[in-house]
Amino acid sequence: MTGYRVEVLSGPLLQLGEAPHWDVARQSLYYVCILSGSLHRYDIQENRTYSASIPGITHSSFIIPVKERPEEFVVGSRTRIILVKWDGVSASAAELETLEDLGDTGEEQQFNDGKADPQGRLYAGTMLSETAPNPSGMGNSKLYRFDADTGKLVELKSGVHVSNGLAWHGTTNKFYYIDSFAFDIKEYDTDGQGNISNERVLIKLKSDESATEFIADGMTSDTDGNLYVAVFAASMVLKVNPITAIVDQEIILPVAQVTSVAFGGPDLDILFVTTAANELAGPQLENAGAVFKITGLGVKGRPMNEVQLK
Repeated sequence: MTGYRVEVLSGPLLQLGEAPHWDVARQSLYYVCILSGSLHRYDIQENRTYSASIPGITHSSFIIPVKERPEEFVVGSRTRIILVKWDGVSASAAELETLEDLGDTGEEQQFNDGKADPQGRLYAGTMLSETAPNPSGMGNSKLYRFDADTGKLVELKSGVHVSNGLAWHGTTNKFYYIDSFAFDIKEYDTDGQGNISNERVLIKLKSDESATEFIADGMTSDTDGNLYVAVFAASMVLKVNPITAIVDQEIILPVAQVTSVAFGGPDLDILFVTTAANELAGPQLENAGAVFKITGLGVKGRPMNEVQLK
């Protein structure tokens, strides 16, 4: 299928745009710039993007609304998961409290991608901090689940390089996960508490002999359970069938660094794509760091999940 249309949204060009989250109630797309710490909201009815900073915060890796608490969001900020209040319009948001902090146990780690599962449980993983003096620490990152009852992180997986995309199948209870430098997508079973088991590689994105590195980043799914995977440095989003473990479609974008994806819009049939302009130069910079909307794919996504806090 090639009849899709790719358009640039109105809004700022970001150095590292990430973590798109479509809010059905507000008909808005929330996302962040990791390297500046800024928060953004694209209002589809106004066709306008509002941006905000959080005083004292220079790094934001994800933003997720809190269920039944309007204007409150869970945000990843380096070693911390914080609660933030933002009206979606003002140029400044307020940090309310720290929900959890890796602290000294972080070992130069920082939070990367985060998302809520269908029960409202927050999953968030880590990666080696950009400021870490010893790059050999890559491979010591982890995937966590935040337990709202205890206010503590539950370790789900260790030995991770760069924790990234997260997705759940709407009917099979399968959980899909990306560790970018494992060059694959993994599938897990989940239980009633949100724990994961029975790890298996769903699809490899790089053969052992290949020099081509498809660096998978953010991920989402449609109502049929197909996965949509942002491929960093490859100008594309891959559509993966989790039943056949085959790439069904390559969705091409006019920028190199594709970071994450989310379905949204009034009918949940628009695929929003965040991108980056990190360390790019010259012609590569045109529209790099923009958010794109892709229409005409002929599929729909499910409503994204809010975080359930105590």
